[in-house]
Amino acid sequence: MLPGRSDDAGTVPAGYRRNAGYEYREQIDRRGSGRTLLQHLAGRYRHSSESLWRTRIASGEVRLDGRTVPPETRLRCGQWLTRRRPPWLEPDVPLGFAVLFEDEHLLAVAKPRGLPTLPGGGFLLNTLLARVRERYPEAAPVHRLGRGTSGLVLFARTAEARGALCRAWRDGRVRKLYRGLAGGRPARERFDVAHPIGPVPHPVLGTLHAASPGGKPALSTVRVIEQREGHCLVQVQIQTGRPHQIRIHLAAAGHPLVGDELYGPGGRPAAGTQRRPGELGYRLHALRLELPHPTAARALHLECPAPALLRCRAEGGAE
Repeated sequence: MLPGRSDDAGTVPAGYRRNAGYEYREQIDRRGSGRTLLQHLAGRYRHSSESLWRTRIASGEVRLDGRTVPPETRLRCGQWLTRRRPPWLEPDVPLGFAVLFEDEHLLAVAKPRGLPTLPGGGFLLNTLLARVRERYPEAAPVHRLGRGTSGLVLFARTAEARGALCRAWRDGRVRKLYRGLAGGRPARERFDVAHPIGPVPHPVLGTLHAASPGGKPALSTVRVIEQREGHCLVQVQIQTGRPHQIRIHLAAAGHPLVGDELYGPGGRPAAGTQRRPGELGYRLHALRLELPHPTAARALHLECPAPALLRCRAEGGAE
């Protein structure tokens, strides 16, 4: 994750874009009730220090039910907490996308590696969602890909389509196929990984999804399609859609994605690591989606060609 850069001088360095700022809103629940405003912010949003949150409260960026209050104010269930983040500079990312399929109900696009799907981690303007909505204002994403993952992303263009697609996803009627570059030489050409996935502690983010005995069920089917020097090209079908599932499951199986410095043995981050999910390095591509059309009685088979590094030799890929 690359946090947005502060910009007090008003000069935009090359490679950055200044956005218009953003207002974050949350309603206080039982977890926050009884804590002070400062305790809540510093404990829940660990990307910033307690002293920085104190400065933001003092400057009027943070409001409780529309009013500025001292950092020691005790929170109550139902109150609305808002934080107006001033405009910031967003790092340069690849902003192009290609339309793979469209009709009046849905839109499928090819996301480049490095472009976040949705706002977060310091990105607001430089996201696939913002770029797609410049041409399709009604588009709503049905799923998301990690920033470092390229490939097929599906958007609904109507409320009816969004509801139907979400039901198909929930009911397991969507087949999702990925390509990745994994380390080592698996003993079997085809194998399943079924480690549950859930939040685990992270020193910067508070929590992070990883392999966890108490997590939600998750299933990935891995097929080795080509052996290379020190690594292999794999095709992965995911039966579930947990956050970072393929990265976690391949690492848990002892074959982490090449270049992934976050997930290691057991599908968990190394103790005390400062690495975050949005950092690049790994190679993963959303290759294919097979699903029922949201309004017509027919199946859709959507595909986004893999980049050269993730093609096998028979497809003209890298040696």
